[in-house]
Amino acid sequence: MGVLFVHGFTGSPASLRTWAERTAAAGYRVSLPRLPGHGTRWEDLAVTSWQDWYACVERAFAELKASCDQVFVASLSMGGALSLMLAEKRPSEVAGLMLVNPAVTVASPLVPLSGVLKHVVKSVKGIANDAVLDIDEGAYERTPIASVHAMYKLWGELRPYLDLVECPLVIFRSAVDHVVPPASVEIITRQVSSAEVTEHVLANSYHVATMDNDADFIIDTSLEFLAAHS
Repeated sequence: MGVLFVHGFTGSPASLRTWAERTAAAGYRVSLPRLPGHGTRWEDLAVTSWQDWYACVERAFAELKASCDQVFVASLSMGGALSLMLAEKRPSEVAGLMLVNPAVTVASPLVPLSGVLKHVVKSVKGIANDAVLDIDEGAYERTPIASVHAMYKLWGELRPYLDLVECPLVIFRSAVDHVVPPASVEIITRQVSSAEVTEHVLANSYHVATMDNDADFIIDTSLEFLAAHS
């Protein structure tokens, strides 16, 4: 059985490394790719598209599927959007999703205007390290507006087809998240066709919950989810 881990927007694999390592230690084959434009310089992210990010996820999934009967996907933030798109396009192949603070919308009224703003402003202050604990998720200090627009277009391609998602879902949502609003999880749970959707509210973590106070709970619960569906 395999588990694909997908990190978030402007982040890096560091945000999911402990989760992936403990999953591997439990006997699962894991993959934790670095999305194109991430983990280097924010200028590199600015010249990538959502299609580049999704193609990376597709390739990593296909590689795992070649050697595993079942493949689950675990993700953080925008990685959740990419994971859901994978489940839309491969409904018979994705065995289940484990989503931590999945992002399919944000509260900022400026995001829908990013297509215009990217021609005026190249970047804004980053959204990295939103956690109760002092962490370093390897994210950028600047966020390119062109990439915000790319993410916005990803959501536009994803959300009309969420009803195609049929696999079991376990969702972890922080009670206090300074990046993604509660409406994001509400959109997902309202629109997917999955017969099994379980939501856990995290009282002691902010957005990067995989590196925060509830990290052990996320990992332990996800391992129980995997065992129950293997």
